[in-house]
Amino acid sequence: MRFDIEERREKKEKKEYEDKQKMYRILIFFFVIGVVLLLFIYIVSKSGNKTTSTTTPTTPPTTVTPPQTIEKEQPKLSIYNEDSNERPIAVMIDNAIGDAKHAGLQDSYLNYEILVEGGLTRIMAVYKDSDVPLIGPIRSSRHYFLDYVLENDAIYVHYGWSPYAQEDQENLDIASINGLTNQTPFRRDTNSIPPHNVFTKMSYIRSYLDQTNYSQESDNWQLLNYNAEGVDLTTDTAYVPKEAIKINIPYSANEYRTYTYDSSKKYYLRSTNGKAHIDRRTNKQLHYKNIIIQRADYEVIDNENRIDVKTVGNGKGYFITNGYFIPIKWSKSSRKAKTIYTYDDGSEIVLNDGNTFIQIVPSKSNITIE
Repeated sequence: MRFDIEERREKKEKKEYEDKQKMYRILIFFFVIGVVLLLFIYIVSKSGNKTTSTTTPTTPPTTVTPPQTIEKEQPKLSIYNEDSNERPIAVMIDNAIGDAKHAGLQDSYLNYEILVEGGLTRIMAVYKDSDVPLIGPIRSSRHYFLDYVLENDAIYVHYGWSPYAQEDQENLDIASINGLTNQTPFRRDTNSIPPHNVFTKMSYIRSYLDQTNYSQESDNWQLLNYNAEGVDLTTDTAYVPKEAIKINIPYSANEYRTYTYDSSKKYYLRSTNGKAHIDRRTNKQLHYKNIIIQRADYEVIDNENRIDVKTVGNGKGYFITNGYFIPIKWSKSSRKAKTIYTYDDGSEIVLNDGNTFIQIVPSKSNITIE
């Protein structure tokens, strides 16, 4: 019996031992599995971090491009070539023209009209950058016109001269073409009465100049300030302009000039002594964009009733354009200096793009502007 009991006890103990060993193996198995799993998770996580860091694209720094400024091309004047330094040509035009109409006055960008003896006037037309096919009739020089030749640094074309003009031209070293001494660039119209029948053209003048030592370029020719974009006296100045639809400018008892504003064309139609001023070649009435009226003192200086004009000094006048006018002042410090036209505050006037007529009238002339 005892044996049986011991045997059962030994079997029991052996079974308990085997059960414990089995449990230990199971625990060890799960422990190993857990460790392996943890190692796997650790390795995978590390590998994932490396992949993310190497595959994530880097964003390049943003470069801000500043906006490009497109410069607007400035408009150019039509009356002459601003970029050209071609020297102006000033031509003395006869105003007691007999049966000959004027030619070429519409093509000049600047004109001066001044009294001469006998209550008559003459015109000096200034040309630049233009091939004018006919200019005239051409007459003799007067000494005070030289002051305006000089302020434009122009070459002076005329046919004859007064004694005062001859002396001054030599003393002032005026670059001139005188028909009395060389008739090459001049032609006479056989259908017109002498001496109102001398004409020329710009090609004749330029061809003649090529045979002289006169410079045909200048860096001192600009006189007036123009604005290619336009000037409106009602908004572009500090002054209140008045309307200028009709202007009457008397020079003497028998000579007067009239301008009438054409609002549709925005220029002034010119008349002389009550008649439309007609161009010989085109048969059209002359018209001008800007008018400057300059009051100056006149005096008779000899028995031939020749006169002198006080071009140097200062005085008053009017600036007229686009249907309006404003009173202005003028000043000229010497015969060679440029005339400066200003408003009352001293600022220089600015003109519209277009041809200009400067009417230099006696100080006491009864000018009317309506």
